[in-house]
Amino acid sequence: MTTFDRRDLGLLLLRLGTGGVLAAHGAQKLFGWFGGGGIGGTGAFMESVGYTPGRASATAAGLAEAGGGTLLALGLATPAAGAAAAGGMTGAAAVLKPNGFFSQQGGYEYPATLGLVAAGLAIAGPGRLSLDHVFGHVFDRDWMVPTALATTAAMAALVVGTRNRRVRKEKDSEGESEQEPLFEE
Repeated sequence: MTTFDRRDLGLLLLRLGTGGVLAAHGAQKLFGWFGGGGIGGTGAFMESVGYTPGRASATAAGLAEAGGGTLLALGLATPAAGAAAAGGMTGAAAVLKPNGFFSQQGGYEYPATLGLVAAGLAIAGPGRLSLDHVFGHVFDRDWMVPTALATTAAMAALVVGTRNRRVRKEKDSEGESEQEPLFEE
């Protein structure tokens, strides 16, 4: 079939929109573009929320977002690109989780949405309007989808789990996590 259908156009729009947002978000971290903090400022922020070492964490998050987003937009290595972006958004959602779900209260709604769309694109594939299609899907094989998603899920669980333990330990040492009484006396 040489014509493109609605699915191909829909996947292209999702890839361009989500990939573009992720790439810009990552460029803030890596290069300080679009009002971002660059590696130094983002690294300091990452340290403050429990991701250490901060500079390495900022670099990893920036590469996952900028690299994954750019590859998603191009439709190249879609399973790995979507998985990387979803992993980066998992780390962001972990920081915002204490604020609840909705963005208005500083919650994790936005990174969860970006991560879910990226993972969905990794699973659905890029469509025919993509570089993966042009190159004969050499970087988009069926076995790559579960491999990329499982590897990213394991790494995200390790990184976020380590960060969460570090944050809990810091709160415990500061006396912030003392149990409050359930009922007033």
